[in-house]
Amino acid sequence: RCALFAALMAVCAWICVPLGEIAFTMQTLGLFLTLGILGGKWGTVSILSYLLLGAAGAPVFSGFQSGFGAILGPNGGFLWGFLVSCLVYWVLERLGRIPAAIAAMAVCYGCGCLWYSLYAGDIGILAAAAKTVVPYLIPDAVKLTMALSLSRRLKKHL
Repeated sequence: RCALFAALMAVCAWICVPLGEIAFTMQTLGLFLTLGILGGKWGTVSILSYLLLGAAGAPVFSGFQSGFGAILGPNGGFLWGFLVSCLVYWVLERLGRIPAAIAAMAVCYGCGCLWYSLYAGDIGILAAAAKTVVPYLIPDAVKLTMALSLSRRLKKHL
């Protein structure tokens, strides 16, 4: 199951609409489907596997990218933010799936925004948030809602 959801993350990364340096992908849908079905522990293992595949050179990141160049590029904070999000979800899932997922999404945004601010160098955190978070709030809320709904229905069939 972990391998299946690592593959799902790759497919979701390949569904990509470039919007400047930060692309719109379906990865947050894949992330929260993974967490909703596998739970925090095995979801973390799955996402770690996905990231290790990409780091090893498999073209699993958005735009069919791979390697440490992708992990250290402008989107890199979101990539490693997926792993941090899984850990947050794992810790908070006892409080319920919805609060855990919202906190995990906020952490992912924080990692991506902070990394982009450091990567860009001359951009402040608020400008980075305007570029990397604000345009994605509504689409990600829709994807998060879809993932939680789908995972509840699919979990009983897996």
